[in-house]
Amino acid sequence: MRITTNADLETLKQTGQKLLHPETIRIMVGTATCCRAKGADRVLKALEREAAAQKLNCTVVPVGCIGLCHLEPTVEIIQPGKPRVAYGPVKPEDAADFISVIAGTGVDKKRALFRTDQEYRLLDGEPYRYATGEIPAAFGEIPERSKYPFYQKQLKICLRNAGTINPESIEEYIAMGGYSALVKVLTHMTPEQVIDEVTKSKLRGRGGGGFSTGEKWAACRKAPGGPRYVLCNVSEGDPGIGMHKSLLESDPHTVLEGLIIGGYAIGAEQGYIYMTSNYPLGLARMQQAIKEATAYGLLGTNILNSGFNFTVTVKEGGGAYVCGESTALMAGLEGRIGEPRPKYVHTAVKGLWDSPSNLNNVETWANIPVIIGKGAEWFSQIGTQGSKGTKVFALAGRIVNTGLIASAGFLLGIPSLLSYGVWSWVNIAGRPILDAVDFAASNVLLPLSGLAVTLFIGWHWRAADASAAIGFRAPIMFRLWRFSLRYAAPAMIVIVLLRALSLV
Repeated sequence: MRITTNADLETLKQTGQKLLHPETIRIMVGTATCCRAKGADRVLKALEREAAAQKLNCTVVPVGCIGLCHLEPTVEIIQPGKPRVAYGPVKPEDAADFISVIAGTGVDKKRALFRTDQEYRLLDGEPYRYATGEIPAAFGEIPERSKYPFYQKQLKICLRNAGTINPESIEEYIAMGGYSALVKVLTHMTPEQVIDEVTKSKLRGRGGGGFSTGEKWAACRKAPGGPRYVLCNVSEGDPGIGMHKSLLESDPHTVLEGLIIGGYAIGAEQGYIYMTSNYPLGLARMQQAIKEATAYGLLGTNILNSGFNFTVTVKEGGGAYVCGESTALMAGLEGRIGEPRPKYVHTAVKGLWDSPSNLNNVETWANIPVIIGKGAEWFSQIGTQGSKGTKVFALAGRIVNTGLIASAGFLLGIPSLLSYGVWSWVNIAGRPILDAVDFAASNVLLPLSGLAVTLFIGWHWRAADASAAIGFRAPIMFRLWRFSLRYAAPAMIVIVLLRALSLV
């Protein structure tokens, strides 16, 4: 089937809805790399085996990461008319008991983490209700997801489908509102209108210098020459954190859709996705996404009968950290050694093969379908004054709750992630709070401390005691030292303090 109209997309959406919400039990196992490292593959096979042995009418589906890496392997179960329930950790040896309990009471309270009664689907606009009737007592004892501490302060935009859809099913992605933004763009918007919408959203690049995405696109579209290229950088800015990898492994189509929209806006017919060789699962799932999109006519020639042609090629790099730098990345795409080179002209003007090229990272591209689908005004209401939208962070190291978290306020790092405290909006004496603290420490507290020391030593400390303690043997040097502490040093400190406070 080739999608050419919005009606075709709606037909495929209904197919995806039946996959997401079958008339039987749906068991979803997180199978991103972080999940697999904890044995998720073995859990999935064990659940399939036990479900067949116990004749449980169900489907066992691999999905992406739900973010709770410290509780993996995680499993979520949807039963028709009942709340969706998350469990973890579930080990392969737990499979028999787990399936037995699900087949019996319907819920394993021992391993349950939280339940989801209804879910707001970002691009659908309407909440989907899992629990259609009165919630059974056994389910009622499990905390609702909105009250689960790990998720309370999160807003998932890029990760909206992670853990819900099968990453290798375009039908399930479309069922969650996928590719509706692409249809909107190709049927109702000009390239200039797309760029204007992205600019109004105030989305900034989620890697590198955080430059305005819309302005970057506009510069590339206006640049002379051609052909133009759009590029996706999957080489993590911070080695080993796995945010980009997890996004590709959980929802590759959202990145692909953003890339196609960017190609249309900029006037490119070719896109490249550059990823390191140590992302085998992300590579496989992105290649599958490209294959599916091509089969349905969402990639290739005359997409949606719009006259727009666009293809995407995945380039596997060598894995070197430096290859994530823009000029090194483009050198790798050109078949040369991935080494940075002087950048006298912006790559938006002269990039890949000396042609206008737009490079954004995975997370930036993943925001595009939501900006087009929900609108720039909606998106720009989220985040801080300087950067709109959310930011995905990987929490790792010697902490309790490792995992992926999506936050709208990230100025103060982890405390802000967990508290949503957008401290950048707080001013003290006309200065942002961190600048005010730094100013007070450097220009007020330090001079006052010095003044207190000089006054104590110069005036409160008796001359005989000071001379004995310090061991001065030259009377003239001692008198000069004492004079400077009593008169010269306090005077200079007061002058410095007054100048810092703009009083002189």
